[in-house]
Amino acid sequence: MPGYQVKLEHIAIEGVHDLVIRSLLDRQQFSDPQGEAHDLGISSATWPLFGLLWPSGAELAARMALRPVIAGSRILEIGCGLALASLVGHRLGNDMTASDCHPLAAAFLLENLRLNNLPPMKYRHGDWRLAPPHSTRALVHGFFDLIIGSDLLYERDDDAHLAGFIGRHAAVGAEVWIVDPNRSNRPAFNRQMANEGFSMQEEKLDRLATAQSAAYKGRMLTYRRD
Repeated sequence: MPGYQVKLEHIAIEGVHDLVIRSLLDRQQFSDPQGEAHDLGISSATWPLFGLLWPSGAELAARMALRPVIAGSRILEIGCGLALASLVGHRLGNDMTASDCHPLAAAFLLENLRLNNLPPMKYRHGDWRLAPPHSTRALVHGFFDLIIGSDLLYERDDDAHLAGFIGRHAAVGAEVWIVDPNRSNRPAFNRQMANEGFSMQEEKLDRLATAQSAAYKGRMLTYRRD
């Protein structure tokens, strides 16, 4: 027994076939019998966050569905959680790499690929703070033409680890998409990205509730480094 409960959700994203996503049942789930999450600095309170579908992730997935597939373009999702945006991009034929620091993210990705009859997709351990010492995990490496993420700015990052990680893996001329639900750490992150040489454009994503979807307030942050 894995020690946690799951559910299946059917997710509709305009422009692609519906996806079946296995997620945690709720935010009360927790199982870390070998202490893997603890060793990575993941507390019991934050442990289940990777395994839930979040509104900003759905917004990012919807944006990915609109992006034309560009031959040879490499795309990295950071802090992917259940990797909804990566699954959308992968289904469309993009060269996707999903990444997260949670020890169960890879297993959930494999199951969601199976549930949707999708071929294998690249996954890497991506912790922008520091790589685990003597890690046996496959880490994010190389350069990417597009780096995407959603709701990443929920913690203070005074040492600019996230911006530095993005800077190290952004190819020349790369673009970065961050969907942010108006977190207070956004201005500091913008300054840190500017220090990495990125310019920024901001688009409001405020949307009223409809019969099919909940209301959303946030921003699409687009960074470019020439």
